[in-house]
Amino acid sequence: MEPNQETVVVTANAARRISEILATEAPESVLRVSVEGGGCSGFQYRFDVTRERGDDDTVIERDGATVVVDKVSLDYLSGSRIDFVDDLIGSAFKIDNPHATASCGCGTSFAL
Repeated sequence: MEPNQETVVVTANAARRISEILATEAPESVLRVSVEGGGCSGFQYRFDVTRERGDDDTVIERDGATVVVDKVSLDYLSGSRIDFVDDLIGSAFKIDNPHATASCGCGTSFAL
């Protein structure tokens, strides 16, 4: 599925890693991805394991993994692709965000 203005895509690699993480957490746990002010480029991504879901959360499910995004963060993340990379530098979730005009070296903060 290609990203569009309404969608956040979770890759198979990300879904696999999310499932591994959630398997060690309490039942009903999900991965919350959000955007908050701060970071070296203006905004930063935040990843939290939680059991709480808001009425306006967007729920993304893939291969047994569940990701939730709140309505405000979805405005910044729409069309994005959440991936998990494991390379020589290390392992991390990576967000390819079509709205970002700049990002920091570590990939956790971005500018619009």
